Amino acid sequence: MSIRRRFCAGAALHRAEWSEARNREVYGVCANPRGHGHDYRLIVEVTGPLDVETGMVVDFAKLARAVDERLIQAVDHKHLNHDVAFLRGVVPTTENLLVRFWDELAPAIPSGVRLLRLRLEEGDDCACSYEGPPR
Repeated sequence: MSIRRRFCAGAALHRAEWSEARNREVYGVCANPRGHGHDYRLIVEVTGPLDVETGMVVDFAKLARAVDERLIQAVDHKHLNHDVAFLRGVVPTTENLLVRFWDELAPAIPSGVRLLRLRLEEGDDCACSYEGPPR
């Protein structure tokens, strides 16, 4: 099962220790040190046994609440480099965001349910998925 959430945020893909030329070479137009913005879509997938009494793996509302409280409220309409404590010191590439999002969300997933995959879409053209740390 999965839920989808949207958020808007600004970010700078820029490493202070690199030259402007190196930053542009690696991060392209996203290397602006003042940042740029995206309309993101986050898809959270979980799995687990079907509860025969409720007929659910997990209540959609409980999962949505965990995602909203742990992630969306922290990142929506924020500058990811400056405003989000759990992203401090991280170049906020889509891949890095997914790893940090996983770390933030996994402890809030209800008992008996497993976080399966996170997918983060930057607009309509770019997306990454993450299936957690190696087991």
